[in-house]
Amino acid sequence: MKLISLLLCALLLVCVDLVHAQIYPDKPIRLIVPSAAGGSVDRLARSIGQRLGDKLGQPVVIDNRPGGGGTVATESVANSKADGYTLLIGTIAGLATNVSFDKVKYDPLRDFAPITLVGLQDFVLCANSNFGSKSIKDIMETAKSSSQIMTYASAGRGTGSHLSGELFDQLTGVQMIHVPYKGMSQAMTDVVGGQVTFAFASVSTALPLIKAKKLIPIAVTGKSRSAMLPDIVTISEAGVKGYESSTWYGIVAPINTPINVQILLNKEIVLILKDPELKKIYDEDGLELVGNSQLEFKTFIQKEIDKWRRVAASASSKKESKLYLNN
Repeated sequence: MKLISLLLCALLLVCVDLVHAQIYPDKPIRLIVPSAAGGSVDRLARSIGQRLGDKLGQPVVIDNRPGGGGTVATESVANSKADGYTLLIGTIAGLATNVSFDKVKYDPLRDFAPITLVGLQDFVLCANSNFGSKSIKDIMETAKSSSQIMTYASAGRGTGSHLSGELFDQLTGVQMIHVPYKGMSQAMTDVVGGQVTFAFASVSTALPLIKAKKLIPIAVTGKSRSAMLPDIVTISEAGVKGYESSTWYGIVAPINTPINVQILLNKEIVLILKDPELKKIYDEDGLELVGNSQLEFKTFIQKEIDKWRRVAASASSKKESKLYLNN
């Protein structure tokens, strides 16, 4: 009798899960964004959210939760109910690099169900328009022959823009001082103003300032040249062998979200990312839309954690500027 009761309970749970899948979603879905409204991640989230809502017949509500280099938003989703109604558009910071610097209250692989990698975007190493060096070779020669202190701005400690600089230092022997900000907006303002020497900024962030001749693009960080800056060499092309760094975005859900809901979300979001109209929009931002399987995305996250953990180990012992932390 006990065995029969257990089997009936198991069957009931399966039926409940199937019913959930059939009616999902029956209310709005929240897509948590780890940055303020108006930024590149927010715009991407709204583009996907609107299309996903149209496909699923329920609105996708954008919930901006900036702070902590992405950890505030990421932690909130890790602690959310695993029912498919709370999703995160995660970043390299929240899902890979910050875990190497700080004791965050979540594990990117243990606490999340990966849905899909959304896109990859290169950074561009850029300098104030009055800065004398205009190439990687110039920077390395200046670092060796001059007492000039060189600094670089980032969106915050543990972000992709921070570790792109640390990887550059490690592979070239140049020792720049890291200047962390609470986002790239003020960081770029200070590079334009000459208070900071360089920035590793996403191509979409830097491009308007480059076109306005307020910043000099020196090199891009990806494995190949950017379609938006085709005349600008990669850092690897410029002689720093083995250098490659990109920021990325992906959709995750709390772990234990029903499998059939995960499969549905993966299917619909991947279809959205294959849309030629959306691809054209983000090509102009220098963002390569991806859309892959859940297993492929999980493997990707693991590789990113392993890669940046090695870089972070060296970065943790370096001098860091405190001058601009409150900006």
